[in-house]
Parts: sequence; C-alpha cells; structure tokens
Amino acid sequence: LANLLQGLNSSDSAVREKAIAETEQRLREQGASREEEEESRTTVNRTLINTSVRAFPSETKAGLNGFLAALEKDAKERAQWRRRNEQLANALKEQGNKAFREGDFALAIQRYSEGLEKLRDKQELYTNRAQAYLKLREYEKAISDCEWALKCNKSCLKAYFLMGKAHLALQHFTEARQCYEKMLQVDPQKENLFRDCVSEARLEEKRVRDEEKAEREIQAGNVAALSIQELLQRISSPGQHILYYTGGIRLLAEVVNNCTGQTFFRTNNGFSILGNETVRGAFCASSKSPAEVELCVSLLLLWQAACAGNEENQRVLLAQPHVGAQLAELLSSGTPQIQRETLALISLYSDNENGRRLLLRQDLSRWLQLLMAFVKSTDARADSAMNILSDLTGEKRFQTQCRAMFSTDVLPLFTQLLVCAGQVEQAALARAVAVLGSLCADVGLRAQLAQSRECWQACLQLLDGGPAASSPGYQQCVFAVLGLMMNLLLESNGTIQDLAVPISGRCLALLSHQDGRIVTRATGVLSRVLPASPSAVEEVVKGGVVKKMLKFLKAGGQLTSSYAIKILSICTKSSRRAQEELLRWDKRLRVLLKLLEAGDELTVGNAALCLSQCLLLPGAASALLGSSVVQLLLRQAGGDARRPSVQQNSAIALGRLCVAEPR
Repeated sequence: LANLLQGLNSSDSAVREKAIAETEQRLREQGASREEEEESRTTVNRTLINTSVRAFPSETKAGLNGFLAALEKDAKERAQWRRRNEQLANALKEQGNKAFREGDFALAIQRYSEGLEKLRDKQELYTNRAQAYLKLREYEKAISDCEWALKCNKSCLKAYFLMGKAHLALQHFTEARQCYEKMLQVDPQKENLFRDCVSEARLEEKRVRDEEKAEREIQAGNVAALSIQELLQRISSPGQHILYYTGGIRLLAEVVNNCTGQTFFRTNNGFSILGNETVRGAFCASSKSPAEVELCVSLLLLWQAACAGNEENQRVLLAQPHVGAQLAELLSSGTPQIQRETLALISLYSDNENGRRLLLRQDLSRWLQLLMAFVKSTDARADSAMNILSDLTGEKRFQTQCRAMFSTDVLPLFTQLLVCAGQVEQAALARAVAVLGSLCADVGLRAQLAQSRECWQACLQLLDGGPAASSPGYQQCVFAVLGLMMNLLLESNGTIQDLAVPISGRCLALLSHQDGRIVTRATGVLSRVLPASPSAVEEVVKGGVVKKMLKFLKAGGQLTSSYAIKILSICTKSSRRAQEELLRWDKRLRVLLKLLEAGDELTVGNAALCLSQCLLLPGAASALLGSSVVQLLLRQAGGDARRPSVQQNSAIALGRLCVAEPR
C-alpha cells in the first residue's frame, strides 16, 4: 500500500498511470472476492458496462480518494484500539506485579494472562508471567513464555535469563548455558551476572553428577555409604549422653573423606545434625563446658571434612539455621581450640570465589574486628585470620559491611595494635596493616581512616622504631604502614594538614634506610604529604631533601624517580632555597634535561615545572647554553605531550628561558 501511495503521488506520469492501473486491479479483485463470498445470498449482475477506467477519470479519482480515506480511517481506528488495549494491559500488568510481590503467583499469572488477551505482543507480560511460572515450578510454561517474549523483542535480556533458569531447573545444562551466552551477547556489560549464572549451572551439574555416582555406589553396596547412613541414624537418636554424640561425630568425620563420602553425607541429611537438641545446645551455648567444647570441635572437624573442596556442601551448610550467625560467636568464644577449627572452616570458603559469595550473604559487619584481634595470637590463628581477611577485603560487599562498625570498633583496635607493635606477632600485624590499606579502596572507609588523628599518631609511633627496629618483622610493618599512609594521603583534610610536618620528618629519616622498598615508599609518602603544608616543605628542604632527590634521580629507578621529581617540583615552587640548592648540586641542570626526554608524561611535566622555577634564579638560564633544552621544550609545548598541563609547564619554562637568556 505504501508503494501504491508513493506511485499515485509521483510527478512522473508513467509511474502515476502504472500505480492507477494497479490500484484499479486491486479494487476489482477485492470486489470480485466479496461477490464470491455473498454469491449464495445475493444475485450479482456481472455485466460490464465499460471496462475502460480511463474513459471516466473523475470516477477513478473518486474511487481512489475513497480507498485512501478508508485506509486512513482504518489506521486511526486500529491506533485508537491499541491505545485503549495498552492501557488495559498495563493496568493488568500492575495488578499482576502486586500479586507477585505479595507471593500470590497464581493470581499474578491470571492477571498477566488477561493482559495478554488485550495485547498479544507485550513482551513484559510474557517475561513477568514466566517469572511467576518459575516460582510455581512450571518450567516448560516459563520457557514457552520466554520464547514468545523473544518473538516480541529478540534482544530481551530478561527472557534469556529466565529461560536459562528454567532450563537449569529441568537439568538442561547445555541449553541453560546457551541462554546465558545469548544474554552476554545482548549486553556485554552483564559479565558479572553471566559469570554468576554459569557458575550456578556448573555447580548444579556437578551436584547432579555426584549424586548419580553416589546412587550407583549405594546400589553396588559401598561400605562407606552404609557406614555413613548407620552413623547418621545413631547420631539422630535423642536422649543419649553428650560423649555418645561426640564419638559418633568423630567417626563420621573420618569416613567422610572424599567426594563420594561428602555426597552420601549430604543426601542422607547429614547437615541437619543440629536438629539433635544435645548437639545444637553444645554448638550454640554461650558458655561451654569441657564436654560441650569437645563436641563443638568435633562438629567443626566434621563440617571441614564434608565441605573441603565441595561447593554444594558449603552452600547447604550455611543454609542451615544457626550456622551462619554462630560463626562470629565461635570466633569470639575465647576457646583456642574452637577458634582454630572455626578459622579452618571459614578458610574453606574464603579461598574460592563461590565460597566468598556464600560468606558475604551473612552479616559480616563484626568480622573485621574479630579477625584483626587474632594478630595478638602467637600461634597459627593469627595467620589463618589474616588469610581470611586478605581474601575478603577485595569484595565490595565486605567493604560496605565494614563501614557500620569501623570507627567505633575497628579503628580503636587497629591503633592499639600499632602502638603495641613490639608485643604482637609483627608478621601478622604487617598483614593486618596491608588489609586496612586494601580496604582504603572503599572511599568511605578511607575517609574515616584519614580523618582519625589517633590512626596517624599510631602510624608515626610505629615509624619511630624501638628495640626491635632492626628485626625483619618490624621492617615488614614499616613497609606496610607506609603503604597505608600513601593510600590515606589520597584524601585531603585538616588532620593531614596538622600532622604534615611530623609525617614528612619521619619519611625524611627513612630515606637513608637500607631496604630500598622502604625508601621508595617513604619517598612516595613525601610526594603526597608535602602539598598539604608549606611548613612541611620548609622542614624537608632544611633537612637536605633536594640533594637526596637528585641522588635518587641519578640512580634512575622509575618509580622512585617519579616520586622524587614531584617532590622537587613541589619544593622549588614554594622555596627559593630549594631552587638554589638544586642549582648548586646540579649546576648545568643535566638531571632535569634528561627527565624532559622521559617516556612518562607526569615526570616530564614535573621536570618542566621544576625547570621553570629554577630559571627565576640569576644565571640559571646561562647554564643551559649549548644544551638541547629549547628543542626539548618546544617539542613538549608544541604537541608531543598529550596532557595540557605538560604542554603548559613546558611553554612557561620556554618563555622564562627566552626572557632570562635571549641567546
């Protein structure tokens, strides 16, 4: 029809006549078909008075106008009908959503279905109904609705996601993965969701395969399987002495020693062991007798055996009532045996991505404080706790949970540990400091730490050294504290400004340290703290920082050099003495000229800034005669440098050079 309309409106008479002829033909065909339909009821006069339409152009024009008017009227009626039905469909969709939120999935399905009767091509109704079908475990219907949704919108992400879930529930693992891959193709930004879905499919497939294998073992009369069944039956019997249960659990832990045994344990409801009142009482008691301690330790050992390398068992264990909440209580129990085995159990989770995801579903707001307290331990508990913390700190959800109790509980403990550095396990303390440094990736936590005067003072006290200052453990702590300070100096606040002088003084003293890593970090801290305080700049210039930085620049270490030239640019910008000392120790400014050719633009920019400050001194420009300084600055100012600040610094240096030395 669009082509006909275009032809009828054409300026080309041949095209227009052809369109008229085709229109006439269609009108005749339409008339003939109607006549055939009504032939049984109506007598039709088929006599053709005149077949030449061109003989009556006015009639042709009238017929065409009527045809177009009918088309327009039909289109308006259809649009009006669709608007009315879309309003009704949307209202029914909202009713369905309300029923879904309230958990009435059958009613939700009914409302979505009524909406689809009003509007058959509304994609949201199909996907919403599919979601409701999933809740009722009607997976085939959910898949069908997802397929219809994709006919409405082939890029519907939700349809692929829900279809994948339905296929997974039906154990169609290949089809589920294909749906998730399609989902990623539609939106590559959903990589995290894709990874989670694929991981879920992998775990579910492994669970099914393991249980099929276990079933075959049982049918074959596997002795271990029969032993696990018998022990679980005995442990589940009520009214026995606590030592009876302890012994049974110990025996059970020895039998559950491989994947098949772990599967037997799970499929025989082994994780429901807390349903036994005596076992649950010992596990949850706030103050435990020696017998209860022994039973609790036995239970933790059993769970370690059942969950080692088995992600499905890890999921099932944390899904049991009391377990997740009780882990924090066990960590703070004060009983070394219980703490040790609890840490060992948690470590099974923290060392893999899926396990961490399971842990993070729990309330971990107290964990940072509880785990950091183990730094005071002199045994393996300190290392285990720090390993867990190191695994968790990279998780955004853990960082968010830590905020709640950070300033009230964690900070006081941390500052106490730093102050008592000589009395705790220093290797563990260094790892605890590194953990806090990693948590500074969270802007909220970093701001709290950087604002804390007590934290800064504790860091400075540790840097002061003491009787153990030369020990390897202490040096690890110094290195970690300097890294933490560098992270905190990404913030700018009154506390940092107030303490900038003592911070820079400690770092200046560390520039002569025998450990090159400590020297590099101390230089980095200086480069970040000096902009906060002109007084700090004056103090370090008096302390000979210019000569030390020139020495580092000549040595050529890339990271240290980038920090050193930044320090020189800060000092020469606000201190004439720094400018004079730089010219005294590098009379022809060869160090700065070399840096102008560096590959790192930040280094080049700082070198140009430093040079422009030194050119304010009488005679400085003359020292550059015969060098390639003009070409180097022209190249950077003229466009080789991509950063505007580097171009600007180079242009300023070039201008000052030309003013000071016209030659």
